Amino acid sequence: MTLDRIDIKILHELQKNGRITNVELAELVNLSPSPCLMRVKKLQAEGYIEGYSAQINVSKLGQTLTVFTEITLKNHRQIDFARFLAAVEKVDQVIECHLVSGGYDYMLKFVTAGIGEYQTIMERLTDMDIGIDKYFSFVVLKSPIVKNHMPLTSLFSA
Repeated sequence: MTLDRIDIKILHELQKNGRITNVELAELVNLSPSPCLMRVKKLQAEGYIEGYSAQINVSKLGQTLTVFTEITLKNHRQIDFARFLAAVEKVDQVIECHLVSGGYDYMLKFVTAGIGEYQTIMERLTDMDIGIDKYFSFVVLKSPIVKNHMPLTSLFSA
């Protein structure tokens, strides 16, 4: 399936507001409701839309700590990467994991209840013998800009 500008606009609007009604969405993308709904269902069926979820304001629930962590592995064989990922995937507090280029191998984003929990997790990971050579932690003090949507209309102009 190749996407046209209307499909991109539908995805753009849905990522901003997943609870939008089909009638409202159709109006925003200049379609009548029936063809709009058919496009949304096709985008879901083709895997462009993976699901819908609520964006939780975690700060309303209590204190949390966000930490970005650079991790360098001792070895760089496929089995080393696989072993590391298998272990990290099981840590609920890891909410993002990126294989990156540059001076280290992975960038992880942790959200924990505090510095003690983060340190316990890192000690457990380093003790597990999953190939971690070294890590550097960057504690987030403030997040003045956080966007939960991708700039689809500028990335993919069809």
